Amino acid sequence: MVAPMLSALPAAAQSLSQSSDRHSSSVPLSSLAMLEALPQGQRVFAITPERRALLNTIRFAEGTWAQGSDLGYRILFGGSVVDSLDRHPNRVMRTARYASAAAGAYQFMPFTWALAARALGLAVFHPEAQDQAALFLVQRRGALQLADHGELTPQLVSLLAPEWASFPTMRGHSFYGQPVKRFADLKRFYDDNLARLRSALGPGEPPRVCEPELSLRCRLEALERLGPRQRAGA
Repeated sequence: MVAPMLSALPAAAQSLSQSSDRHSSSVPLSSLAMLEALPQGQRVFAITPERRALLNTIRFAEGTWAQGSDLGYRILFGGSVVDSLDRHPNRVMRTARYASAAAGAYQFMPFTWALAARALGLAVFHPEAQDQAALFLVQRRGALQLADHGELTPQLVSLLAPEWASFPTMRGHSFYGQPVKRFADLKRFYDDNLARLRSALGPGEPPRVCEPELSLRCRLEALERLGPRQRAGA
């Protein structure tokens, strides 16, 4: 989470990434199996193209994009890869300048993960759970509504800078004085990713957004309206 950007994956991680079957920039928008397993009333954030593009951009900034593969959800600080996603690994890793227990696609620190997991009732560290926890943190920073506009602005990025050290403040620096991505690079990645995600949906009615206070049935119905291609891999 609050950790420097990973400049490169280790050789083993690169090999795993190249062998992955899921290199598409349009990571599945939702997981039907996960939604069906959630207790009635548990909070779930809808994954719209706009929100997915932001999540992917966070991964790009944090160095866990891994060409869009699920490998990114297994990356520890420093670039090594964890075997199991049953729980947050809570393992301190060291580089020449830093030590951190950040892990996963969004580089969650253990205490930050525990906060989000308690709020959302997440029992595992699986990709879908990490996505939900990241959106919870976006909302907690007061940035979710702005993110839903479908535009990556300096204001949106700066709101998230205290959460992700790789995001620049309005002055273009990391909130924590660590390596940071330039806003222009983030916006270029976001715009391209969002265009691809929207294109994958095809023509027709935009997906209905079911916020946490709405029913699980609403969320499942919205997912069912997606075509088979959008549900593939869920």
